[in-house]
This record gives sequence, structure tokens and C-alpha cells, in this order.
Amino acid sequence: MKKNVLNSKKAIVKNVTLKPILMLLIIAALLAPRKTFAQNMQTAPTDTTKAAPKPTYPRVVGYVSFILPLETFSAGTFTHDFGATTKIGFPIGVNVLYSDKSGFSYEITPTVKEAPGTNGVSSILFDPGTMFRFQHGFTIITRLAFATDGQYGFTPVFNQVYARTKYVNYFVAGSLPVRFGGGGPATIGVSLQIGFIFN
Repeated sequence: MKKNVLNSKKAIVKNVTLKPILMLLIIAALLAPRKTFAQNMQTAPTDTTKAAPKPTYPRVVGYVSFILPLETFSAGTFTHDFGATTKIGFPIGVNVLYSDKSGFSYEITPTVKEAPGTNGVSSILFDPGTMFRFQHGFTIITRLAFATDGQYGFTPVFNQVYARTKYVNYFVAGSLPVRFGGGGPATIGVSLQIGFIFN
């Protein structure tokens, strides 16, 4: 009897662990750009003496994405998404780029929460932040966070452009949201964000 209970618990843990991984792989495959590198090779100039024109600053670009709160630590316990409650955010934003090294980002994120018997928009987050831009499409963004559910805090974001096309750049980002207030204990989480920036 005990073996059956242990086996069923292991099966539940295995299913709960595999579900978000499979979902992330499917979403990443759907968002992956097609023929990106082939397009870059075809449009590359044959004259190697011509340098690519430098972008002019300041420059404003917009982006759309979705974000998954993978894991949250609060009051001594870990809670993962895709369990009894599932949340997904849809960040949209504008980046004002001042140079190759700096910029400022304005982002608004409505979050949809699905729980047994109910679903809907649980909060809207406004999280502006300073951008520190590095080579090869890597950016660190230090965001403040103000949510309509009463929570506030900050979010360090580590962003990487992984593919470039003529019209959009595809990016993936990891973030560590730290939240206070809202009538609950302080929390820290790990989130995954995937989206594209309009050129």
C-alpha cells in the first residue's frame, strides 16, 4: 500500500515538473524565427570595405512579449507556476535608447491568473527601468515595480537578443522579481520572458 502511494506521488511530481518544461519548449519553437541566418547571409554586402551604418541616438523601439513566473519563494515555501494556479503576463513596452551602452525602458504587464473555478486579469504592473547595454545583444535592466494589486518592489532583468531579422529582434530574458506589500509576505521569484523588439 505504501509503495503504491509513493509511486503515485512520484508520478504526480514527475508530471508537474515535465508540464512546464514541455510548454516552454513548444512556445519557444513557435516563436523561433525562420530562415534568420539565411536572410542575413543573403543580404550581407559583398564589399567588405563598407561598414554597417551606425544607428542614430536617441532612438525609440517598442516590443511585445509574454512572461512566465516559474518559481516563487515566500514565507519559507516555494510555489511553482502550472500547478493549482497558473499565471502568465503579457509585457508590452517602449525602450528609449540613448547610446550603445544605455537606455530607459517603460513596461506595462497585464497578468492573467487561472485557478480552479476562476480566471481573469489579476493585476497590471508598471515597471520602468534603466538599461545597461553590452555587446552581442546582452542587456541588464534594473526595474522598479508597481502593481495594481498593491505590491511594489524591484526586478533585475537579464536580457539577450538571440536572433535578428530586418524588422524584429527576438529576445529571451530571465528576471528575479522581488515584491513587498499587498497584504502578504515578501516574495522573490524567477521568471522567463520571451518576445520580440521592433526595429
